[in-house]
Amino acid sequence: MSKDSSTQEPEKLSFSDIPIKHFPDRSTRWLFEDKEYVRDLVEIVASELAVRIDFRRLSQIDRTFIPDTLRAHQSDVVFTAPFQTESGTDELLIYILIEHQSTVDPIMGFRVLFYMMQIWDTQRREWEANKVPKSQWRFRPIIPIVYYTGEDRWSNPLTLEAIMDIPDVLARFVPKYDTLFLSVNETEAADLKETDLPLGWLLTVLQQKNADIETISTTLLEAVPHVKHLHKAITYLVLFILHQRPAAEHKDLIRLVEQQAQDMEVENMAQSIIEISKEEGIEEGREETKREVIIKLLEIKFDNVPESIINKINGIQSLSRLNSLFEKAATIETLDDFEA
Repeated sequence: MSKDSSTQEPEKLSFSDIPIKHFPDRSTRWLFEDKEYVRDLVEIVASELAVRIDFRRLSQIDRTFIPDTLRAHQSDVVFTAPFQTESGTDELLIYILIEHQSTVDPIMGFRVLFYMMQIWDTQRREWEANKVPKSQWRFRPIIPIVYYTGEDRWSNPLTLEAIMDIPDVLARFVPKYDTLFLSVNETEAADLKETDLPLGWLLTVLQQKNADIETISTTLLEAVPHVKHLHKAITYLVLFILHQRPAAEHKDLIRLVEQQAQDMEVENMAQSIIEISKEEGIEEGREETKREVIIKLLEIKFDNVPESIINKINGIQSLSRLNSLFEKAATIETLDDFEA
């Protein structure tokens, strides 16, 4: 891809940008903003590829391929990185689809391919805009990774054939591709510990989100010493405790982490997150009100508003984007203009 705005690294989030309410989605994307955690993920699911990727030059692409209507249970991140081959160094793309809904999506194989095609189409449009001769077009290979944190066992193959009734004679016409897959809750904790990677230790804790207090305490006591020098990892554990564990446990679990990571001022960190989450709750109330006002305005102007438009509006989390849509709703002439 050309070095334009689509390939620049997005603005980094801080822990203050992660409301407790959105822990499953935003905390994972926040982790993967650090090259080390992307490297850890690839190392866990495909170590033979990780050794060929130069993660020091990993660069995140500032765009998502997930439509607004699906972002309530899914998000994605895309990176470029050099890849060492027998003949030299080429560039590839790493596409991580973060699936945190509890149920298994049987058409995930189709969705992965659909998002990959959008990535390649972005390359095509950039080449056309920059008037690159077609003889020089070279689509970059994509490593797709599905990172699944749901509770249900994932038994569906991530292929197109799995959702098609097709005779053998026609099988050769179905696109075939491989997708790397990590089911956090189905992976053996012993395998995650064996990697001795920071992400692996964090995932052993995440696996115990519904465990009893003794089990989660024991897991934290084992995991924290391996990540106590990493500010982002400790922040993630604090967010995990505040979001995933009962309020009655927060004080003891936060103190346990602080005892293991004494240089991090964990209790102060937790208090800051709690205060920020209160402010975010007020902000989310504003967003909800703005969504209701936009829908009401459209209903007044056009009587019947399609459910598809209402769902899209309700899926938008950005207050600035809602403000922009409010202005459009007040000035457009048709619903087609608004949807466009």
